[in-house]
Amino acid sequence: MTAPAPAHLLAIEGMARDSILALLERAAIHKRAMGQTARATPLAGQVVANLFFEDSTRTRSSFEIAAKLLGAEVLNWTAKGSSTSKGETLLDTVRNIDAMRPVAMVIRHSSSGALTLVSRHVGCAVVNAGDGTHEHPSQALLDAFTLREAFGSLEGRTVTIVGDILHSRVARSNLHCLKALGATVVACGPPTMLPEGLEELGCRVTSDLGSALEGADAVMMLRIQLERQSESLLPSAREYAHLYGLSQARASKLKKGAVVLHPGPINRGVEMGTEVADGPQSVILSQVENGVAVRMAILEACA
Repeated sequence: MTAPAPAHLLAIEGMARDSILALLERAAIHKRAMGQTARATPLAGQVVANLFFEDSTRTRSSFEIAAKLLGAEVLNWTAKGSSTSKGETLLDTVRNIDAMRPVAMVIRHSSSGALTLVSRHVGCAVVNAGDGTHEHPSQALLDAFTLREAFGSLEGRTVTIVGDILHSRVARSNLHCLKALGATVVACGPPTMLPEGLEELGCRVTSDLGSALEGADAVMMLRIQLERQSESLLPSAREYAHLYGLSQARASKLKKGAVVLHPGPINRGVEMGTEVADGPQSVILSQVENGVAVRMAILEACA
């Protein structure tokens, strides 16, 4: 009998609304069960391999904890000190790990589309933990989960995404996810950081932060990727903070009861001030907490 094809999570784009909701509802079950001694461990006896070709703190740690809570053993692999330094290709690396029979590989890679390629060459499930500037699906799902905790439904809500949209895989995944769940999305940033064609994806685009914040139910501040400043997309981080940083005064333009999100890591004083990051509107630590439950749901569904 032929084994069933593994279920991958490679992108939010094209994912059905019902599939997104099913993952979020399963995540809610996992969150309620956290801290209980009698938890289901559906991945007991299995191995989940975390392969991170790029640095990560929150995503890698979150997937590791999620896998362990599901009963799995975890292989944490990083490019540093591996055979990639000796010239081993991505496909050779994943094929060798796959030969050790993990039930799933959670992979972060700097090349957009790399995980789609990998999924065609391994026998286990592949979960995209971020590929280049393409997508970061688990981040979008945990963001949606956090917003649903705040508002119940996202139907009719307005979510503003501010920052380097051009390079942001987080923004792309969130745009597809939020639209699928009925939210209106506003994309805001310097003109040099707004890719062409955003309007065609169904969002409003502006470089005016004031109008982008006005009446929004939530604002998601993206990390300014300082490592990309050699592209001269901005004169300086200081000027970015002056024009697009979220201060308390600017946050007051949001709708009453609005929340502030950030995928991390935060450049404090650039994307937002400490008074906002640690203030009453911030749900940033809730995002981190919810990431574990959401990634439990993802691993359970894929494995």
